[in-house]
Amino acid sequence: MFFLLDAWNERWALVTGASSGIGAEFARRLAARGMHIVLTARREPLLKELAEELHMRHGCRTEIIPCDLSEPGQSRWLMQQIADRDLQIELLVNNAGFAHVGDVEHTDPDRIRQLVELNIATLTDLTYAVLPGMLKRRHGAVINVSSLAAFQPVAYMAAYAASKSYVLHLSEALWAEVRDRGVTVLGLCPGVTDTDFFTTAGIPNWLAKHSSQPPAKVVKRAIKALEKRKQYVIPRWRDYLLSLAVRFTTRRTAVNEARKYFKPKPPKDSGDNTPSAPKSEPTDAVEPTKP
Repeated sequence: MFFLLDAWNERWALVTGASSGIGAEFARRLAARGMHIVLTARREPLLKELAEELHMRHGCRTEIIPCDLSEPGQSRWLMQQIADRDLQIELLVNNAGFAHVGDVEHTDPDRIRQLVELNIATLTDLTYAVLPGMLKRRHGAVINVSSLAAFQPVAYMAAYAASKSYVLHLSEALWAEVRDRGVTVLGLCPGVTDTDFFTTAGIPNWLAKHSSQPPAKVVKRAIKALEKRKQYVIPRWRDYLLSLAVRFTTRRTAVNEARKYFKPKPPKDSGDNTPSAPKSEPTDAVEPTKP
């Protein structure tokens, strides 16, 4: 059974973390399919630039609602703004989120609270806010951006990997609940993607040393999987094989191997072995990482 996005012409999509990366690419692809887009992220100037681009290229309507979804209560405020504008959401793309890389001693607990609020609480709130209406209409979909990191624990980015495991499990369970009622939920699990994700996570040079994929490829595969009503998708074959490899080893081995990727290095001018704390700022888009 196929889910035809072409039938969504003139309908509204909500894309969180839409100012850059995977979120911006989703907005472009959906606008090209004839959808109107609600754009939300923290960086309003980038949202305005994207809205102008979408209108010029595709003639679609856009609504810009800037907000910081890592703050408690912002997801409900966002949905109220959408209701006040009398918009009916037919596709939700839960893309907003971020990661933090660092050892325990140099990790700010408030930063982890923000991560959990955005990656888990906000995503859950928005998902449960839009699904009842979709089920009543017997049409609609949710794409939750998870990660390749969802398939195993990842040392030094423990909270992020755990949050993405939650997103994947939530998405798969909801897919099973709603699939017979005209609605679908897709868990999107990209590997390393060429965005500013790693800079935000506190390791700006990490991406240059590892193979990555463009956001356009991730979004193209996600839309194809949505049309086929799949429960989850890993866009790149090598990443799919990596997700399977975890099943054929012990959990101890898997987490120890993953530990090698993100272990902080001590400062060059330091004589001790204390890792330096990575610095990071909130991001609007989440592009998952290789475990």
